[in-house]
Amino acid sequence: MSTTACAVLGLATWAIVMTVILLVVRLSASMKDGKKLNSFEHEGRDMQPFGYRVTRAHGNTIENLAIPASFLLYSLVTSQTAITDGMAAWVLWSRVGQSVVHMISTSVPMVLVRATLFTIQTTVCAIWAWKFLHA
Repeated sequence: MSTTACAVLGLATWAIVMTVILLVVRLSASMKDGKKLNSFEHEGRDMQPFGYRVTRAHGNTIENLAIPASFLLYSLVTSQTAITDGMAAWVLWSRVGQSVVHMISTSVPMVLVRATLFTIQTTVCAIWAWKFLHA
């Protein structure tokens, strides 16, 4: 399996992992606090700080899945994985790192780490766009 295929599979799997984490946090809050399962606010403002961070990290993961996944799938469909293979793992691991940092803390230093990891993902996708347009 190419690095590109591993990365697209990894991104989709990470989205599932984040969904499971969110479900566990909400089930825990429901059992601990008696909160009804159908009463959680979608942005997580009604959760304890960790639950809020998990909710936002999950949303951020889902919101930012389409762009890198599109480039990775495009490269697979058009047999241009030579363009994406070299940096596909960077996108996957910076996405995972961004989510983990988001769940850990929202302190200014951690937000800067998150921003750096997001910048890596965005920059790599921009490089891929440029290379695809000039291939």
